[in-house]
Amino acid sequence: MAIVVTLIAGRAVTLQGFDSAANAAAAAEKMTQKRVLAPTRGSITDRNGEVLAGTQPAVKVVADPVSIATNGLNPISLDAEEKARLGEQTPRQIATVLVRYLGGSVSDYLPSLRRTSQPDGTPDRYEVLAVNVPADTYLQLQAGLASVKDALGDEGGLNGISKEDDPIRVYPSGTLASNVVGFVNSEGQGAAGLEYYLNTSLAGLPGSEQFESGQYGRIPLGHSTLKAAQNGTSYELTLDAGLQYQAQQLLNAQVAKTKGLSGTTIVMNVKTGELLALATTPSYDSNNPGAASAANLGNRAVTDAYEPGSVQKVFTIAALMDAGIITPGTKVQVPGTLSSGGGTINDASVHSADLTVRGVMYYSSNIGAALLARQMDKAELRRYLASFGLGSPSGIQQPGEGSGYLPPPDMADYTRDQIAFGQGLSVTAVQMAAGLAAVTNGGVYHSPTLLKSATDGSGHPVGLPATSSHRVISEQASAEVREAMEAVTAGGTGQASRMIPGYRMGGKSGTAQTIDSATGRYDNDLYMSSYVTVAPLEDPQILVYTVINVHGQYGATAAGPVSRELMELALPRYGVLPQANVPVDTEPLTYEP
Repeated sequence: MAIVVTLIAGRAVTLQGFDSAANAAAAAEKMTQKRVLAPTRGSITDRNGEVLAGTQPAVKVVADPVSIATNGLNPISLDAEEKARLGEQTPRQIATVLVRYLGGSVSDYLPSLRRTSQPDGTPDRYEVLAVNVPADTYLQLQAGLASVKDALGDEGGLNGISKEDDPIRVYPSGTLASNVVGFVNSEGQGAAGLEYYLNTSLAGLPGSEQFESGQYGRIPLGHSTLKAAQNGTSYELTLDAGLQYQAQQLLNAQVAKTKGLSGTTIVMNVKTGELLALATTPSYDSNNPGAASAANLGNRAVTDAYEPGSVQKVFTIAALMDAGIITPGTKVQVPGTLSSGGGTINDASVHSADLTVRGVMYYSSNIGAALLARQMDKAELRRYLASFGLGSPSGIQQPGEGSGYLPPPDMADYTRDQIAFGQGLSVTAVQMAAGLAAVTNGGVYHSPTLLKSATDGSGHPVGLPATSSHRVISEQASAEVREAMEAVTAGGTGQASRMIPGYRMGGKSGTAQTIDSATGRYDNDLYMSSYVTVAPLEDPQILVYTVINVHGQYGATAAGPVSRELMELALPRYGVLPQANVPVDTEPLTYEP
């Protein structure tokens, strides 16, 4: 007995004297619970504060299987039969209530509710049962659990179920601007659009909580630490939700009417580069991206490159006018065909005519544009086009932006002929809109943007990525190009081309063949048909550019109606008042040789 007492005493000294700190730390670690505190993801709104992407309160439903095994009662106070009854029946009772409010079946929840130990033998006090559960649903769940008698007949309810913040990302307007805004994946991370592009700042930084808990849950006076989450940055876009809705409706209707494959339309403030609307179709609902084709989840306006067709003539003529080579009244003899690089260039609407530059624009003469472009050095023409933003990404705040293709300065002569009227190079819709705005706004290029302002999680302003501006052509050259573009609308007879009452307006159509991926040759029936309009010409404010991928229909017919109707909506919406008397353009389109 003396030996036993000595051993016990020695062990006590070891535990309490030498190893007391280590043992206390080990015990505290077993009692310590750690939780991640989720930040609230920043919102995305339009320029008027309408929510395009927001966060709703929701929770993650979690279980404490150790506590559930005795329904939160102290095991010491229970006999063997009571322990067995609670351990067997409580998980099933809880699972039955979970099914009522969370769906699924009892068998879905039982394994987690009964798993009282982890693979390493330590107690299992944390099992995730459901995520993204609306807050009101969780309150109903807790009320349901509280109303059930336990296996011993007590009316204290069922214990061991708790919650953690797990907010839901919602898109109140569904398809509105979905290709711009994007969506988040099942882990709450941005997967497309602005949600992906701005994910780091939108997401914020998670916090953490560490506390001591025992058999009955959290120990009120136990040691605890808290690191608050930093909520994400919220962004106000340049988009106008009302105008965006109109753009989507008009574009969808026109693509359906023309039996087009896809379409894009852009409304831009030419003074700032702000995008007021950017719509593409086919589109999708950001609340349910899984229901859409993967091909429709991106933003065609920034990712898809195509040959621009005759709208490119605006850039060609702008460069020549700025260089002082031509004016709107410059004369050019246009033959029936033009030899170029072993082939011939033809015109669709004129066959041998004597045109002014205004006439080249009005009749959209490919031959006239090529003859004019031959008067400029190839490298110099390319420099102008690059300065208009062609051939390089615009920096728009969207993932996967394409750069298009601009031939090198030492391009072949026939390549210069081609790019003069919109072949031999490729562009994106956003590039075209930004470049056309530079031509018509007085000659200054503004990098296009979707972001108007931002605030951090505490409501303080946040700086935005810098946009850039640079002069490309003179104010005089810009005015001369607008004068030439006015000929298209002043002399137009189709619905898309005619003037909007009370406003001077310029326009230009484009029709470009597409490449057949199977043959590598031009498809003679499938076009990228486009139309740009800008107004009012005396002080341009708004530009609308539309492009539709369609069989057998030219730009003025396929894309023109969308651009004109959107312009008619946008001008009064942004306070651009009509004039009582709009001068009628009477400058000659042709001349007598």
